[in-house]
Amino acid sequence: PPPPLLRWSLVKMGAAGSKENWRGDYRPHAHLSAKNICNALLCAFALVPSAVTTYLLFTRCPSDAGSRIFQQLCDLNSSPEGAIAVVNALFFANVSVGFWVIGLFQRSMWLIDPYWTLIPPLIGHFYQLHPLASWGPNRLRSALALTLVWIWSLRLTHSYFRREEWKFGQREDWRYTKMAHDNPRLWPLLSFFAVGVAQQPMLVGLSLPLFSVHFCSSGLVATDAAAAVLGLGGIAIAWHSDSTLQRYMVQNDERAERGEAKVPLLLEGLWRWSRHPNYFGEQLFWWSFALLSIPRGDWWAFCGTAFNSLVLATVTCMTEQKMLSNWSKDRAALYRA
Repeated sequence: PPPPLLRWSLVKMGAAGSKENWRGDYRPHAHLSAKNICNALLCAFALVPSAVTTYLLFTRCPSDAGSRIFQQLCDLNSSPEGAIAVVNALFFANVSVGFWVIGLFQRSMWLIDPYWTLIPPLIGHFYQLHPLASWGPNRLRSALALTLVWIWSLRLTHSYFRREEWKFGQREDWRYTKMAHDNPRLWPLLSFFAVGVAQQPMLVGLSLPLFSVHFCSSGLVATDAAAAVLGLGGIAIAWHSDSTLQRYMVQNDERAERGEAKVPLLLEGLWRWSRHPNYFGEQLFWWSFALLSIPRGDWWAFCGTAFNSLVLATVTCMTEQKMLSNWSKDRAALYRA
């Protein structure tokens, strides 16, 4: 028989075959509402298990190992490459499983969205503080890598909460809601793979250059300068594109309130030249960031970036299909032109 949590979720939303039981779509609430405050606290403390485990790993291994599972984590953590395995273990337990369980109870998988912007820099600090890290003689490379990833994080976090009206948990990614509505009976199980497991190779993979930086004693090289210049350029492109899109959406809402016709397409700034300049900026940042792995010779660190690009290409196609299906024929034809 399925475990109790899965049985509960199947009964709650699957057995009746009703997609209305899932609450991932947009459901506004006030800033001081109980829901928003609870979600804010949940967001603040969601990774405490990983933080506590990391502290114990860095301070108590190999002595006072405690449980068998903790001893196994200590053994993994005893080599540089093992640090990547520990990151994966913590991610799987705390995010892939933990966030999934929370999502089933809340009937919304919103929690992974704000943490998408925070997990890479947090993984970077795990590698930085690791007892076997060898970046000490060349602190500039560590400072450069962490500064870049934190600037990226702050930019994307700002964009996310601006879209969410500075609230917590009003909606999940629309793709999750669509999958939940399309597969109401199977969604409790499917969501574990689509929301939980699927994020792990992307976020851990994108963070691999941070491992390369902190387990390498190399000084600054030309590829680091390229990573900094191109990476900051990617952040600037993404920021400008998202800001232009936000302004366009606000102005169209204002036009509708005045009874005026909306502008059918955004053709200002970088949007004049690209359908998805914000995605281009994101990809430019991560491919530039991957250059930081070159001094250590970790060419495999590019695999996470390549996988993320493949996923983003698929997501872009899904986004365009959703837009075009909701638009009028004239507007869709104008977009394709």
